[in-house]
Amino acid sequence: MKRIGIFGGSFNPIHCGHIALAKEILRQTDLDEIWLMVSPQNPLKQEAYLLDDHLRFDLACKALEGVSGVETSDFEFHLPKPSYTWKTLKALRQDYPDDRFTLVVGGDNWQYFERWYHWKDILREFDVVVYPRDGQIGTIQAALLPVSSTEIRNRVRRGESIEGMVPDNIIDEVKRLYAK
Repeated sequence: MKRIGIFGGSFNPIHCGHIALAKEILRQTDLDEIWLMVSPQNPLKQEAYLLDDHLRFDLACKALEGVSGVETSDFEFHLPKPSYTWKTLKALRQDYPDDRFTLVVGGDNWQYFERWYHWKDILREFDVVVYPRDGQIGTIQAALLPVSSTEIRNRVRRGESIEGMVPDNIIDEVKRLYAK
């Protein structure tokens, strides 16, 4: 049985903060792997500049090349939209009955967790790891890199450097895709 952390998000684009956080969660927990679950649609977050699902997934795959224990997943692409975490976790458990899944969520989202679809069922049936975000307390301690996907998109549009914000092997692709 593998213990797998599900770290969902739009990853629009993935950045070094996401990767560093996933590695830190692996270090501090008993999880064997972290799956970055690229979400096609977050029902609580309507993104005006959401890049195509498969382009975001491909960028994340490329960004994680050589990163041990962290995988990219397009599992939610194959589920009905909008993608609700409860439905995703149930489908994962059904498709991977020998594995145990843990939800990974930021302190900012944890603050509003009671708004989530079937949140009580999630808490009853799955473990949850909360990482600190924007000054909130988490179940793990992690220093977050001061980088955001929004900042990266804005810097690309202004023609500014994104070096150190995204892995080197995706810098040119991020610039090309988000320059529009």
